[in-house]
Amino acid sequence: MKFLAITLIVYAPDPATGRQPTVTDRLRTVVEHAVLAEELGFDGFGVGERHERPFLSSSPPVILSHIAARTSAIRLFTAVTTLSLLDPVRAFEDYATLDHLSGGRLELMIGKGNGTAQAELFHVTTDDQWDRNREGYELFRRLWREDTVTWQGRYRPSLTDAEVLPRPLQRPIRVWHGSATSEQSVELAAYYGDPLFSANVTNPVEPYAELVAHYRERWEHHGHDPADALVGAGTAGLYVAKNSQDAVEVYRPVFEARQDLFRRNGVPTVFHSVDDAIERSSALIGSPQQVIDKVHRYHGRLGHEVMHVQADADGLPEELHRASLELFQSNVAPVLRREIPSRPLRSKERTT
Repeated sequence: MKFLAITLIVYAPDPATGRQPTVTDRLRTVVEHAVLAEELGFDGFGVGERHERPFLSSSPPVILSHIAARTSAIRLFTAVTTLSLLDPVRAFEDYATLDHLSGGRLELMIGKGNGTAQAELFHVTTDDQWDRNREGYELFRRLWREDTVTWQGRYRPSLTDAEVLPRPLQRPIRVWHGSATSEQSVELAAYYGDPLFSANVTNPVEPYAELVAHYRERWEHHGHDPADALVGAGTAGLYVAKNSQDAVEVYRPVFEARQDLFRRNGVPTVFHSVDDAIERSSALIGSPQQVIDKVHRYHGRLGHEVMHVQADADGLPEELHRASLELFQSNVAPVLRREIPSRPLRSKERTT
């Protein structure tokens, strides 16, 4: 199994102290967490894309470029790139540039995005977001593979023998499709033979497992070898301690603060207590062995080879957050890497 640390760059007061960092400090913390993730041996670091409160993640290519300059080996994920909102030509230019600056460490994850700000800022609505996502990806995919492109679509001006520069380092790049609840993103991934990354955060595992099963069915329907299907999955929180009692008691106020943040932002809460979340959600709270056992249970439902955990302290004191990540990498990750085989996090082909 491979492991990513991912952030959506939530910008809110610290649940423990009530203090809110400056925007500058919050963004700097993201970069420092990426450096720490590489130091501890994570395979990838991801930055989401959101365009409304309480997030500061509106510009992943800028942040990932800075992280690329501070790191040397860790894979750099977008989580996700919202192609439904972006001009695919401009998005390609940004990410092809980042691909070179990072030495070919870029891993793209796309999705249609969510949130009310999409309609307000970009005039993308629930009526057209999936069509925009599909059309944007079709052009984006061609731009990565073809030196000149002639194309016509509905949502941007047409192209005639267009050359878009720079040409990328990874040709083609692997593109993951982020999926939370919709079969449309699953269908797009299966059609093109691309990997799927299940959100696996908000709800119990059942709806995510159904989508992954649907992905595998559609993958085979479109003529791809079932053995080539690749799945990643998220987790709803992480705190590893030497014994489970300490882990639960330390994480309880973090969970309660998150529930309060959800309520303030109109996000439905699914799990009524930290004990309920530990039992029914993908949150990894407990001793190393408990975390290992839970990942195995989820792997039995999802068959995933890649897993993400929270990059942010998320209300934990920084020293406890680091201690949890260190314990995860020393006592959990090696066991899961050994017991759950996974393929390399890099594209099949690469040219310079």
